[in-house]
Amino acid sequence: MKIFEQLLICIFGITLWFIPMDAVEPFRFAVLTDLHINTGRTSPTDDLHQSIQQINATQGLDFVLVTGDLTDNGDRASLLTAKQQLDQLHIPYYVIMGNHEQKWSESACMDFKRIFGYERFKLEHNGYLFYGFSCGPLMRMALGHVAPEDIEWLKTELSQNGKNGKPVFLVTHMPMLPDDTDNWYDVTDAVRTYPVKAFIGGHYHRNVRLSYDGIPGIINVSNLRTTGETAGQYNEIDVTNDSIVVYTHPINKPRYRWTALSLSNQYYSEKPGSEGLRPDFTVNHSYPEVSEQWTVSSHAGIYSSPVVYKKHVYVADNLGRVSCYALKDGHKKWDCQTGARILGTPDIADGIVVAASADGYVYGIRAKSGTIAWQTPVNRPSISAISIDKGIAFVGGSDSCFRAIHIKDGSVKWANHHPRGYIETKPLVIGNQVIFGAWDNTLYSLNKDDGTSQWTWQTGNGKGVMYSPAAVWPVTGFGKVFFVDPERAMTAVALKTGQQLWRTYQSKVRESIGLSVDKKRVYAKTMQDSIVCYAADSDTPRELWASNIGFGYEHATVMLVEKDNVVFGSTKNGLIFAVDAYTGRVYWKHKIGNTLVNTVVPLSKNDILYTNEDGLIGKLSMKEQIYH
Repeated sequence: MKIFEQLLICIFGITLWFIPMDAVEPFRFAVLTDLHINTGRTSPTDDLHQSIQQINATQGLDFVLVTGDLTDNGDRASLLTAKQQLDQLHIPYYVIMGNHEQKWSESACMDFKRIFGYERFKLEHNGYLFYGFSCGPLMRMALGHVAPEDIEWLKTELSQNGKNGKPVFLVTHMPMLPDDTDNWYDVTDAVRTYPVKAFIGGHYHRNVRLSYDGIPGIINVSNLRTTGETAGQYNEIDVTNDSIVVYTHPINKPRYRWTALSLSNQYYSEKPGSEGLRPDFTVNHSYPEVSEQWTVSSHAGIYSSPVVYKKHVYVADNLGRVSCYALKDGHKKWDCQTGARILGTPDIADGIVVAASADGYVYGIRAKSGTIAWQTPVNRPSISAISIDKGIAFVGGSDSCFRAIHIKDGSVKWANHHPRGYIETKPLVIGNQVIFGAWDNTLYSLNKDDGTSQWTWQTGNGKGVMYSPAAVWPVTGFGKVFFVDPERAMTAVALKTGQQLWRTYQSKVRESIGLSVDKKRVYAKTMQDSIVCYAADSDTPRELWASNIGFGYEHATVMLVEKDNVVFGSTKNGLIFAVDAYTGRVYWKHKIGNTLVNTVVPLSKNDILYTNEDGLIGKLSMKEQIYH
C-alpha cells in the first residue's frame, strides 16, 4: 500500500509540472499560414478573404495565429494587401515572418515591422503563453536561422516564466529540424527545461506532425487552394486542460479532425537526445594545421563580410551597429549605432567607413573614433553592399535608385532612377563603368562619372524576378563581365556593350563567383559539392577544372576569393575551405559552426577573416606546410 501511495504521489508531482494548479479555461484559435499574397495574382488574396469571412462567422474562436509566408516576395505592396485583409478579422491576430518575407524583402523586413508593428510577439491567453519569432535567413539564400538576439529574447522570457510556470506554445514558420533550420538545436536546447508544449508553424504547406528533438511540432496546412479547388482551408486548434485537438476547416465545408496532442504526457527530457543529428565537426581533426586565432561574438546576426583597414576590422550587424575590432586579437574598439539593421557589406577609404542601413540612410563613419561624419537620406531602406572608388561610394537602394556619394561629406554626386527592382549586390567598378544587378532581371552598366546608362542585359527567361542576377558580385577580365544567377547559369557579356558572349548551364552554379588575381580564371560554386573554374579569355565556356569539396547541397550566396594562388570559399552550413587556384586541389576544410559563413576575407594564404549568421567574427590561421 505504501508503495502504491508513493507511486501516486510521484505521478501527481510529474503531472503538476505539466498542468498548472490553476487549470485553464478551454479555448480555440485559428492558424493561417503560407498565404503567399502576390499583387500580380488574385487567387491567394481570394483564398485569404474567404478564410477570414469563415473565421468571422465561426463561433468560439478567440484569436488567429498567422505563421509566416504572408507574401510571395516580401514586398511592401503585398504586405499591405495582406494586412488589409487580416484587419477584417473580428478577433485579434498575431503574425510572424516566413522565409519569403525575410529573403525577398526589398526593405530588409523593415516594412513588415512598420506595417504590423513588430517582428516577434508574446501573447498570454487563458493561462497559456505564446511566443512568436522569426526563423529565416535575412536576405540570404540559406537554411532557416533563428538570430542570436531572438534566442536571447526567448531565453529571457522563458526564464521569467520559470520551469514550473505557465504552459507555453512556440510559434515559428520553419520547423526546428536539421534540413530546415541550421541552428535548430540552439533553440530546442534553450527551451527544453521549460514547460513548452509544442511548436506551431507552417512552411510545408500541408499538415504534418513532427518531433523537434522530442518536442512536438505541429505544421499546419497552407491557406492556398489546392489544384482543382476554388478555395483554400486553414486549421483550428482546440485547447483543453489536458490536450489540444487540431482540425482542418476547408472553406464552406465542415471541419474535420486532423491530429491531437496530450498536454499531460512528457514528450521530452531536459537533456538533448539527438546527438546523431547535430553538427559534425570531425572534419577539423583532418586538418590540424588550421587553427582559430581569435573569435568574438557580436551577440547579433551578421549578414555581411568584414572589412579591413589599417590593422582594424570593421563589421556591420543586424542590430544596426558598425563595430571596430583590433585585427591582432579581436579586441573591440568601438560601436556606432544606426537606426536599423545593416545587411550589405560596408567599404572604407580615406578614414571613412560607408555603410547602408535599413533606416533609409547611408552613413559615413570615422574609422578612428566611430563617430558619424555624415548621413545621407536615400528615401527607402538600403541593403546594398558598398564599393568606393576615388572618394566616391557607389550604393544601390530599395527605392529603385543607384547613387554615387562623396565620402568626404555625404553629398550625392548623381542618382540613376532606371532600375525597377531593389539592389543588394556589391557594385563592380572598372574604368569609367559601374556595373550591378537588380531584382528586376537586369544587369546594369552606368557611367561612373555622371550615372548615365551605358547598357543593360536581361535574363529574358520569363520566370520572374527571383531569377535576377541581383545577389552575385560581378567580376571582369579580358573585356568580359562574368556573373551567375538563380537560373543556375554562368554568363559572360562584353564589358563595353553588354552583348551576351556565352551562357552555360553546364555546372549548375547559382550566385557565387570569383576571379583570379591575374584575371585569367573565373571560379564558381555549384549547388552540389563542387567548385568549378572556367577560362576567362575564352570565347566559349571552357572549363579548366572542377573540384569536389564535399559540402553537399549548397545555395548560399557567398563569393569565392583568391589570394596568393589559393581560392577560399564558404558554405551555408559553416564550412570554410581552400583549394589550389590552378588545379582545384583541396588544401583544407574547417567548420566553425553550422550557420552561413559570409564571404571570407583572406589577408594572406595563411590568415583569413570571417563572419557568420550567429554573429561570430574570427580569424583563422594556417601553417605553411598545409600547402605543400
